[in-house]
This record gives sequence, structure tokens and C-alpha cells, in this order.
Amino acid sequence: MAMFEVLRKDYSDYLQQYFKLSDVSLFQKKCIERCANDSDRKAAIDQALRDTLLVVLTENASGNVRSLESYITFCIELCRKDLATASMPVMLLGDIFDSMTLDRCEQLFTFVENNVTVWKEELFFTACKNNLLRMCNDLLRRLSRSQQTVFCGRILLFLAKFFPFSERSGLNIVSEFNLENQTEFGLEKAEEDDLEQITKDDDKSESKIPIDYNLYRKFWALQDFFRNPNQCYNKMHWKVFSAHASNVLSAFASFKLEEQRSYPSTCIKMDTSMEGSHKETHYFAKYLTNQKLLELQLSDSNFRRYVLLQFLILFQYLNSTVKFKAFLASGYETSETHELKPDQVEWVKTITEQVYTLLTETPPDGPTFAETVKNILKREEHWNTWKNEGCPPFKRPASDVNDEEPRKPRRPKRRIGDVIRDAQTVGKYHMGNPELTKLWNLCPNNLEACKSKDRDFLPSLETYFEDAIMELDPAAMVDDKYKKVNDGNFGWRALRLLARRSPHFFVHGNYPINKLPEYLETMIKKIAKDRPQTQSDTKLETEETPPSESTDQEFNEDVLKQESEQVDAESADVKARKLNKVTPEMVAKLSESLKNDWKKLAIKFGYTNDEIAFFQSKTTPYEQCKTMLEIWAEEDEDASVENLIYILEGLKYTEALAVLKS
Repeated sequence: MAMFEVLRKDYSDYLQQYFKLSDVSLFQKKCIERCANDSDRKAAIDQALRDTLLVVLTENASGNVRSLESYITFCIELCRKDLATASMPVMLLGDIFDSMTLDRCEQLFTFVENNVTVWKEELFFTACKNNLLRMCNDLLRRLSRSQQTVFCGRILLFLAKFFPFSERSGLNIVSEFNLENQTEFGLEKAEEDDLEQITKDDDKSESKIPIDYNLYRKFWALQDFFRNPNQCYNKMHWKVFSAHASNVLSAFASFKLEEQRSYPSTCIKMDTSMEGSHKETHYFAKYLTNQKLLELQLSDSNFRRYVLLQFLILFQYLNSTVKFKAFLASGYETSETHELKPDQVEWVKTITEQVYTLLTETPPDGPTFAETVKNILKREEHWNTWKNEGCPPFKRPASDVNDEEPRKPRRPKRRIGDVIRDAQTVGKYHMGNPELTKLWNLCPNNLEACKSKDRDFLPSLETYFEDAIMELDPAAMVDDKYKKVNDGNFGWRALRLLARRSPHFFVHGNYPINKLPEYLETMIKKIAKDRPQTQSDTKLETEETPPSESTDQEFNEDVLKQESEQVDAESADVKARKLNKVTPEMVAKLSESLKNDWKKLAIKFGYTNDEIAFFQSKTTPYEQCKTMLEIWAEEDEDASVENLIYILEGLKYTEALAVLKS
């Protein structure tokens, strides 16, 4: 005993020292040197682990679970080194959970969930499964099923992942029902007056079944049959159940739900803001059985689905073969068979069809939901058969090695780099997908593919403006409001086409465009003038329409006259502009005013950095500005007083503007 206490104290010191260093190897070396007997060493280390845990818990008063997770991980490594008993990590976890609050327990349980593969290892599973089950059951007893619902579910899911299907501790072998799950509701007709008032105010349709106390009592009385389905094999209970079920389903059928209901605006905003089909819904562990809520519950699609699904589960149980059904119904072993009578089977079949019809009519996605329920209940039959057979473990069938044919050696797969290199040597591309490779190699040169005539979808000018040219002919006698040039859509497309096809579009002009139709008429006349016509076409047109020669000649003369007038107007405008050239006197006055800010003006004129450096080579700012203005006035085609005033207004040089305008 004295030897054990000495080892325990020494191992505790070693453990505290090497746990901080996270060095398992040095701890193992010290332990073996201190004691060579495996059994004595393990017993002392197990106790030292518990003693050190108290120190860690004391130091970790802030509530951080990281250090506790590191300590359990260190203990797992000790078990793998055969220094501690395999059940120690779970025993330490149980001690930690017993000493912590539920909030910290929930944080630490994430570590237990993430290491489920560790607990399922051969080293730990047999030694830890009972301790893990006990630890989880202790946690479940501390938790509230209604307030800590999520944590309870996490524990049950962990146990489902940890234990195999055939584990007896996780199976309901004799198919017992949770008879303690009772649904309490008002058995006295205390609020009948309120319900009748609600019915009178809200139920304006005579086809709806009134929501009174009788319907309320029948509706919630069905929960007792859902809790214990074996009551339905009793004759009197069956009559009560069938009558109540018919009334409730008739009430469901009379209260039709629509796809779009007048929900509160806040709920609509919440749903529309959610992406995908996963929307936030409210979950209740127990039904709310207040009498005043029944009408609202009948109008709730989720609540309706809950109840209808309970009907389907009950009907499947009544029609299926369950090994322990007779024992559960009578309370003792008996040879009496619990089966429905033919008339009861027919009633169940009819009601089942009615339930599926109601599920299909219940929005949203009623048909999809009903089909999903059918598939789930169909799969449930396989689980029922498996349970009747005693829940045999799932094992893969052993394959006969002798019957297997020798596998052919697989051809080594070429590296992708080699494939790409071989394709490039022959001028091809390898895209990694057969269809993409085929499409890409139709024309390996991307620029040539873009220039292909097949990709030119623009019509020619002659084709697009053919009707518009004909409408300009006075012989066509088309009113102005029906001409294509007055159509906004035609004009927008015409401008885009002219920008791509016509040489007359980007032409420098000094006159403003007042209206789009007038501009289009001018452009169409130019296109008509440039349109090539062969002599044969001209001759053919002359032979077919001899009376229109004079009309065509007059039309062409009008077009030429308008064009000459336009050219004269342009030349007159140019001459007018020449009269407003910048004079040397203006340059001298402006240079004096702009000598400190001439660089911004130079950038506005479009001079480069090299040209600005040339101007700066002059001695004074006045000469620099004067040189720039003189060169601009002499060489720039747009150099005029009007343009200079426009530029100075943009730069907000008010003093220079005053000098120029004076």
C-alpha cells in the first residue's frame, strides 16, 4: 500500500510536468524506469490521472474547455501506449461532466462527438461502451426534455452513431410503447361559450363543421389511441376511435387550406429573405391543447401534417405483423391473435386513402410530401421484418475467393501533362472533357473563329434600310407618321448599325442634330446614293416602270440639292468659325492671367508630358504659357475663341474668362 501511494504521488508529479509539455514519450520513459511491473504501474497511473484532473479543474476555473480536451487527448495517447486502462478517458469525461454546469457540458460534448471514431476503435469500444452509455444517461437525467431539446437530441444521435444496429441496449426488442407520454386537455366544458362565439363570428360557411367542445374533445381524445395503438383491438375502444377519427377527418376536409394565405407581413419577410428550401420553422415538443387554439391549429398546415401522419403510422401498425403485439395488448403471453376484422380492414383502407388525399391537398408541396411519406412507411416495413427476426447483426456476405475470376491488370492511366503535351505537338487542345475537347478543336485559332462569317449577324445597310429608302420616294405616298424613320425602335437599331457599317456616321460636323428622324433621312439619302446598282438592274427597272423616270430623276435632284445645301451650310459655318480665331493680343493677355495655372490648361488641350516639359524649358512662366497658347492657336484645328471659352469655363478660370470676353 505504501508502494502504491509513493508511485501515485510520483506519477502525479510526472503527469503535471509532461502534460504541460505534451510529451508522452518522456512520460512513458519515466514511468517504466520508476516501475517495471505493468499491473502496478497501470493502477498507479490511473489514480494519478484522476488526481491530476482535480488540479486541471481547479486551475481551469474560467470555464475554458480547451485544456480539458487536451487532457483527455493526452490520456488517450497514454492508453495507446499501454500505460493506462482503456476505460480511463471515458471515466475522466464522466468525472468532468459531473463537476460542470450544463452549458459547459454542452461545449465539452462536442469533443465527445468529434472523437466517435476513437471510441469505436477496437482498443476502446469494449472497455468504454458501458461507461459511455452510463455517462450519456446521467447527462440525459440532468437535462430538461422541453428546454434542452437540442442537447438531448445530440446525445441520442451520438449513441446511435457509436453503437451498432444490433446492440441490445439501443433496441426496443419487445416493441414497447411510451405509455407515460400522455396528452392532457380540458375535460370540462368550461370554455364552450367562448368557442361558440368564435364559431359564430368566424365560421360564415354552412359547409364547415362547427368548432365546438365536442370536436375539441374528440380531436384530443385520439392522442390516447396514438399513444397506445393496441387499444384499437378492443371492440368498444375501436368504436370510439373510428367515430372520433371520422369526425376529425371530416373537419379537416371542410377546412381547406390555400397555397397563399394572409400571413402576417413579418412572416412573409422572414420567408422571402431565406435562401433555398430550408426556412426557419418553430418546433414544439408537445401539443398545445388550449380550446381557443383549435381553430388556428386546424388552419396550420404543419399541425395538420403532424396529425395525419400519426393516423398513417397507427394504421400501418394495425395492419402489420408484430412479434410481441399479443403480449403488449394483453399484458401476458397468449395465443390470441390480434388482427383486424374484414370490415375494420376495409375501413382502415378507406380512411388511409382519405388521409393521403388530405396530405396532397395540404400546401405547400402537398403531392411531394405525400409521396415522401409513402416511401418512408414502405421502408419501415423492412425494419419491422428485421425486428421480428430478432434484430440480427448486419454483416457483409463472405465472398468466395475461389469463385472469383482473376482480375485483369489495369492499364496505367496516362498523366494529364503528357496528354496535353502530345495534343499541343499536333496543334490541338485537350480540355479534360471529350465534348469540350471536340468543340474547342473545331477551330483552334480563336481569333479566326471570331472573324468567321457565321458569327457576323449584322444585316447590310442596303437590306436594313431598303424599306426606308422606298418610303422616301414621293411616288410611294407614305404618310410621315407611318415612315420607319419615325419609329423609335427602328431609329435605335439604325444608329447602332450605322456606327458599325456606315462611313458617314463618324463625320465631323458643326451643326446640331435637332431630331432623329431628320438625321436618319439624311443618312438614308447618302446610303441610297452610295448603293451599287448594275446596269441590268437599272435597265430592268426602267422597262418595268417607264412612267416613274421623271419621278426618280426629281427625287435624285432633290437629294443632291439638299446635300449641296448641307455642304454650303457646313462651309459657311467653317468660315464663320475662322473669323473667331485666337489673336496674338488675346494670347498675350491670357498668358499674363494664366501664367501660374497654365499646366492644367495644357493637359486639357491634350498635350503629353514631353510637350509640357518642352514648354517648361522657357525661362519665365509667362513665356511658357504664351508658347503653349501660340502653338495651340496655330496647329489645333479646333482652336477658336468659343472652344477656349468652353474649356476655361470647365476649369473655372473666371479671371481669364473676363480677359477673353473683354
